[in-house]
Amino acid sequence: VYWGESWEYFLAQGKKVSDQKLQSYEAKVQFDDPVNIQYTSGTTGNPKGVTLTHHNILNNAYFIGVRMNYTDKDRVCIPVPFYHCFGMVIGNLCCTAHGATMVIPNDSFDATKTLEAVERERCTSLYGVPTMFISELYTLDRHPYDLSSLRTGVMAGALCPPEIMKRVKEQMNMHEITICYGMTETSPVSTQTRIGVPFEKQIHSVGTIQDHIEIKIINPETKAIVPRGESGELCTRGYSVMLKYWNSPQATAQVIDEQRWMHSGDLAMMDEDGYIHISGRIKDLIIRGGENISPKEIEDFLYTYEGVMDAQVIGVPSKKFGEEVMAWIKPNEGVTLTEEELRNFCKDRIAHYKVPRYWKFVNEFPMTISGKIRKVEMREIAAEELGLQLED
Repeated sequence: VYWGESWEYFLAQGKKVSDQKLQSYEAKVQFDDPVNIQYTSGTTGNPKGVTLTHHNILNNAYFIGVRMNYTDKDRVCIPVPFYHCFGMVIGNLCCTAHGATMVIPNDSFDATKTLEAVERERCTSLYGVPTMFISELYTLDRHPYDLSSLRTGVMAGALCPPEIMKRVKEQMNMHEITICYGMTETSPVSTQTRIGVPFEKQIHSVGTIQDHIEIKIINPETKAIVPRGESGELCTRGYSVMLKYWNSPQATAQVIDEQRWMHSGDLAMMDEDGYIHISGRIKDLIIRGGENISPKEIEDFLYTYEGVMDAQVIGVPSKKFGEEVMAWIKPNEGVTLTEEELRNFCKDRIAHYKVPRYWKFVNEFPMTISGKIRKVEMREIAAEELGLQLED
């Protein structure tokens, strides 16, 4: 019997283990022993085995639910994969910690089945990465669903364009949606928006630091803490930081320093009110002729053009400037966009050096199996197609 087809069968298996035997196993386990090896998605390189403890993931799951005011009355639709920290911790463990119902819409993501599950099961919360919400909004434009039961949820896994957040709040009734920021190595959430914060803070930041965690933002070169309002690398310390990368002491030492600070590789800024703003990966930063360009800034701008479903911006090699800006555009179905009209849209609205030199129109982006955009693969494809030489 496949237990996935029978919840009762699954529960019955537990009765085969005596209380005495269970207690003997429990006595051998400490709260900070490894419980899970979570392989990273590998958006910038090869996946590594993030070794997490009971203490890491159970605490993080609990405090995530606290920020969303979860109770046993909540019904959470979880279309994200369970082998990823999003589904495992923010999803299943968070629900377990608060007695909320877990609703599983499908064995893999499908926008229609997700929306059908929310309507049918009267879900109060919905999870997803930005690309999932973009697909759901597109589906909603063609077929209405009753989403009046929704109030909250989590958008995480990648930076969310403000335009998408606005539409999710308005069209999907998710007025108390939260943004979570973190990484697998931090169990995963380090910051999260709170319900009731000002609208602009909710859509333009990743919230404030999670409970019982420390963060600092440092100059990547000098390692000195930068003042509020200045950009630097975000670091996290506390109960949520992983033990290590499995069987990779050298890789571990590259990201966790002697004071147990986990270096994220993300560019961040803390404003005067303590809200964290993420501008992207340090490795994704485009340096064109000495000018530092944030891909997210250009992506957020391109999202505002009618007919653009999704936009991803990367840097490609240039002999003259070091790097040039390239935009990959996914148009809405049935819409034809051209370089000329998008260039004209950019003209005099963003700085001239931020206007993409190269454009590519696609139906899909290279993605990890957990729904994250693989920009490293995009750069490889672009360099080959444009006849450019990538640096080693």
